[in-house]
Amino acid sequence: MQTHQLQPKHTSRSRKIVGRGGKKGTYSGRGGKGQTARSGRKLAPVIRELIKRYPKLKGYRAFVLPNAFAVVNLVLLEKHFVAGDLVSPETLAKKKLIAIQKGKNPKVKILGTGELTKKLVFENCKVSASAKAAIEKAGGTLRQAQGKP
Repeated sequence: MQTHQLQPKHTSRSRKIVGRGGKKGTYSGRGGKGQTARSGRKLAPVIRELIKRYPKLKGYRAFVLPNAFAVVNLVLLEKHFVAGDLVSPETLAKKKLIAIQKGKNPKVKILGTGELTKKLVFENCKVSASAKAAIEKAGGTLRQAQGKP
């Protein structure tokens, strides 16, 4: 056997080609000199002040606008309330028709999808024009709580 007849036991691997752009290797985008090449470098982020202002959140949190309303349609009220009942954010939360947000009852808006045949009393609820017409047609009343403007 001659030296030119020797073959390696392992398969040969092609060498890494550098500097061709894309994902071919180190500094393929030709970056890396200057400040980043010096020892002891510390790059302060340009948007450091913005980053520090972000709240440190963990996990999933539902995005809630501060003035968001919990929306309830007349169909649900027809199904879950009896004639003469009081409809307010508290009663809607008790019947689990709206979710309590951060330990408080959210503001509620009644929308006019569906029909209302029961005479209900609405308190502390915003009401759309179509819902107001349906409530008044059914003989219901709208009122604000005492002590609130």
